[in-house]
Formats: sequence, C-alpha cells, structure tokens
Amino acid sequence: MRTQVELQAIQQNCHALIPGLTTAYGYTPSQAAGIAFVTLFGLSMCLHTTQMAWKRNWWCLVFVLGCLNLYSDHWYVDPGSSAVRSLPLMLGTTHLAPTFFTAGIYIILGRFINLLGRQSSVMRPSLYLWIFCTCDVLSLVVQAIGGGMASAEADKVDGNTANGTHIMVAGIIFQLVSITVFLLCAADFFCRVFRHKDLRVALASLAPLFSAMVFSVFCIYIRSIYRTIELLQGWSGYLITTERFFIALDGAMMVPAVVIFNIIHPGWFLPRPSMSRDSGDVEPYTTVDIAKAHEAHNLTQPNPQMGWALGPVLEPMNPRWAPNGPQTVQTE
Repeated sequence: MRTQVELQAIQQNCHALIPGLTTAYGYTPSQAAGIAFVTLFGLSMCLHTTQMAWKRNWWCLVFVLGCLNLYSDHWYVDPGSSAVRSLPLMLGTTHLAPTFFTAGIYIILGRFINLLGRQSSVMRPSLYLWIFCTCDVLSLVVQAIGGGMASAEADKVDGNTANGTHIMVAGIIFQLVSITVFLLCAADFFCRVFRHKDLRVALASLAPLFSAMVFSVFCIYIRSIYRTIELLQGWSGYLITTERFFIALDGAMMVPAVVIFNIIHPGWFLPRPSMSRDSGDVEPYTTVDIAKAHEAHNLTQPNPQMGWALGPVLEPMNPRWAPNGPQTVQTE
C-alpha cells in the first residue's frame, strides 16, 4: 500500500517520474507504444470522418467517436505521470470506446437483414440495435458506478477497492455475455442465409463487409475476455500491472478492429436504401430482385457511385426503392 506521503505527492498534479515512487499503473508506460497507438487511432479517426462525409453514411459517426475515445485513452497513458487521478479517466475511456464499434456492427447486421429479407433473421433488424445497445449502456453504467467506488477507495490509505472492483467486473461480464448472444444471432443469420440458395448468392457480394464485421467482433471479444480476467485479479494483479498484456490484448486488438472498417467501409458495400413515404420503414429487397441482379451483373465491378454494383442495380429493379416511382435499368 502507498504511504500518506506518497499519496499527497502523486495527487497534486502530473509530474516527471520520481525514482522510487510507484506509478498508478504499476509500471512505467512505454512512450513508443503510446505514440504508436495515438498515431494509428488518430489517423483512423481522420479517415473515418472523411469516409463518413464522402459517402454520407452519418451513422458511421459511431466509428469516429470510438476512435476519439481510443485516442484519448492512449493519450492519457503518460509515461511520466504518477497521478492516480488520470487512472479513472483512462479506464472509463478504455471501456467506453469498443461500445461505439459494437453499435456500428449491430447497424451493419441490421442492414444485411433489411437487404436479404426478414427470413434471414430470428428477429427484426431494428431490435439488434435497441437490445444490444441497451445492454452495452447498462453495462457501462454498472462499470462506471464500480469504477467510481474503486477510485474513491484507491485515494484512501488502506482503502478497500474490492466492492467497486466486483461491481466493475459484473458490468464487464454482462457486456461479454451480450456480445456472446450477438455472435450467436450472427451465426444464426449466416446459417439461415447459407441454407437458402438465392440469399447465399446475394450474400457473396457482401462477403467482404460481413467478414470485416466478424473479424472486428472477434477482436473486441478477445479484448473483453482480457479485461474481465484482468479485473478479476484486482488492481494489483499480474495482468493489470504488466504492460505487455495491455499492449497485446487491448491496443493491438482494437487497432485491427478499427482499421478494418477503413479498408472495408460500409459506405462502399451497402446500398443506400430509400424510405417508404407511408411508414418511414426501410423496404427490403426481394430475394428474386437480389438473385436477378447477381445473375445479370458480376457484382465484382466497382461502381463510382456506390463502390459496388449492388446498390444502383437493385434500386431501379425494385420500384419500392425508387423515390419517384418505377425506373428502368439502363444497360450499355
């Protein structure tokens, strides 16, 4: 435990590393790793912002906010800081950031279901966002309460952080369970599509984005498992006081989870649906529409408007998606 003199010194302000004075992290953070992660997340944030504005997929703001949180998280890991007060902020942004990316992933799966029809999912597309985002928010609230309690006790001499830590762990486990349920729903979606020939053919054109979604969720899932075990060991446990695990299982997991959507951006693969003027609901493409479009067009040819041929091919073929009534397909 820290002595009263140490606590008074480290709680004043951030300062240069003092020999013999332990840091809030249990180790001296690597400046090189911090600079690398800040640079990568900063560049990804700029790219996501540009791609969002270019394709006008405003819901992709969740990716921008996630990158901003990750950028702030690693910016606060100051190698010369011994201040305890920066630790709660770092933990808060660390746990918050992946929630933005899972929200984006829930939206992507919902768009897939809208495209392929209700028969491709066990529940309505909108429910994915509402149910799983609600679970994520609840888990963050629980983690924030536990983190606040643990931080308050950490500032005290011989403070007991056990109760706050247990509440934080409960929130993280709840989030891990919700992600697991989502993965099962995504697997059910894939099985349903795979059993239906026309849907399977249509999904082939969306395979890169579907693969990116699965890959990103997998990285976030691995990170969540690490965070759960880390806090189960306590604030002085082996994982939380060993930086290489934080670099490999936190930062290095989130970089590919973030960057994959820069490389395979939803705006390039998802057609832009129009809205029904009567109900405001998104009308899905019919299975026949998708199959005919796939047979008539290779779907591997880039399109300057949408990135891929699926959107502009299907929109004219299905009159419900045309804002000004039925249209005809112009072929060369």
